[in-house]
Amino acid sequence: MKKVFFILLISLISCKKESKHKTDVAISTTTIKQHILTNPTGKTIKTRFNTPKGFHRVQPKEGSFQYYLQNFSLKPQDSKVHLYNGDLKNRQDVHQAILDISVGKRDLQQCADATMRLRAEYLYQKKQFDSIHFNFTNGFKATYSKWRLGKRIKVVGNTVTWYNGTQKGDSRKSFDKYLTMVFSYAGTLSLEKEMKKVIVKNMKIGDVFIQGGSPGHAVIIVDMAKNDKGEAVFLLAQSYMPAQEIHVLKNFNNQNISPWYSAENLETLMTPEWTFTKNNLRRFQ
Repeated sequence: MKKVFFILLISLISCKKESKHKTDVAISTTTIKQHILTNPTGKTIKTRFNTPKGFHRVQPKEGSFQYYLQNFSLKPQDSKVHLYNGDLKNRQDVHQAILDISVGKRDLQQCADATMRLRAEYLYQKKQFDSIHFNFTNGFKATYSKWRLGKRIKVVGNTVTWYNGTQKGDSRKSFDKYLTMVFSYAGTLSLEKEMKKVIVKNMKIGDVFIQGGSPGHAVIIVDMAKNDKGEAVFLLAQSYMPAQEIHVLKNFNNQNISPWYSAENLETLMTPEWTFTKNNLRRFQ
């Protein structure tokens, strides 16, 4: 079998199959009096979710990646998570909201791909084309700046090269083709290596908890809030396997603040379908 299939296989199984296991292990968090944290009429992450009592939402600089995520549009409350083929995700109990962004029609936009999609969409919207680049599993750097100049990517076995294409420009259609190429050959293994390690006390919106592997998984921080003591809580979003709509996760381990998660004394981060450690936190460079 040609090595190209090995590269593709690694990227496609970067998230394991959906698990029906639900953990009941509690995480130690700051005691917060429960109050209503979801506003069903809110149309963005910022307006859909109220902060836990005593916490105030961080205020990112307008136009930043953090601001972009915090103000991301959501589908109506009670929407169900769909897979790339239109079927329903077999677990409808893990999400609190769904981001209003296409999952595509191929089984590509899985966990790491979802974080890359959000980062790429932000940079594309800001026309920061030279900052759009992702590494394939074999280390090849797929830069959008070359793609928009008409270069295209050829994969033969485990060898990846650029060649001269016929279409230049940064049209939406061309950009989508670029993303399809990235999602086909990149995954948690490659993304973890190219991101910068961050300690939890310095976390920001846009940071990613990621475990590279086969299987592996990734979730992205889409909002944060802090109290007067400097303690932080955060919201997480994910896609999964098979490719599915990006959704904000519930917190099964602390119903008092769900869907928020606490960063206070964080050692292990237990999400509905994956467990991370504090050492898995990374940031786009």
